Amino acid sequence: MSQNNLITYHQENGVAILTLNRPEKRNAMSDAMRAELVELLEGLRGDRKVRALIITGAGKGFCAGGDISGMQARMEADPAVVGFNGWERQQGVHYAASLLLNLPIPTIAAVNGAAAGLGADLALSCDFVVAARPATFTWAYIARGLIPDGGGLYFLPRRVGLARAKALIFSGRRVEAEEALQLGIADRMCEADNLLSTAIAIADEMSSGSRTAIALTKSIINHSYEMSEHQVFAEGSKAQGICYTSREHRASVQAFLNAAKEAGK
Repeated sequence: MSQNNLITYHQENGVAILTLNRPEKRNAMSDAMRAELVELLEGLRGDRKVRALIITGAGKGFCAGGDISGMQARMEADPAVVGFNGWERQQGVHYAASLLLNLPIPTIAAVNGAAAGLGADLALSCDFVVAARPATFTWAYIARGLIPDGGGLYFLPRRVGLARAKALIFSGRRVEAEEALQLGIADRMCEADNLLSTAIAIADEMSSGSRTAIALTKSIINHSYEMSEHQVFAEGSKAQGICYTSREHRASVQAFLNAAKEAGK
């Protein structure tokens, strides 16, 4: 197990586990933590030994959103530079979300406690969300005079539908784990003691197939809502051509043919 300052990282049988590690701040996302997250995700993107990723939080919270110290600094900054600095910071936020969204392996958010604002967006950046019973989700940006800036405007409507996403964002109300499961914010709910083992089981199930086929499928399906059927078919044709040449496909077909031959004897 290796440990960075603000995020711990280790692997269990090919499953990478990233743990946000500011429990005293409920794992609020500081600029330094985001930089570590980006560095780790960039490393995982090309690591062929890792077949799935789990993100969770240390202590009682998953991620309490943006670091309040950053908000305080913005309030005290020269108004002449706040706009550009904010734009520049947003590029980093969106890059991290994009890295996670497009990681070519299954990703699972193991939400152990409160996921608020940016923390809720971080969870939805993953392919699957498993919530412990104490988990909650909140998009309370508007109460701070802000809009969801960590991907929530993109991910939440795809999870719950447009009208429900508006209601959750406009009201900023808290969603308990059981309701999150009902709404589709979470895909599975479990007891807190079983959270990591449940997430690992999901990781094992979702990464058991061809790595090549999973990566190519994810690259298309992530953006299929924005594409016409012709675009999806075109991208699918190119991806399938790659799959035809992959070791996984050839080995699978050969195994099937060998089994069929043995059965016919």
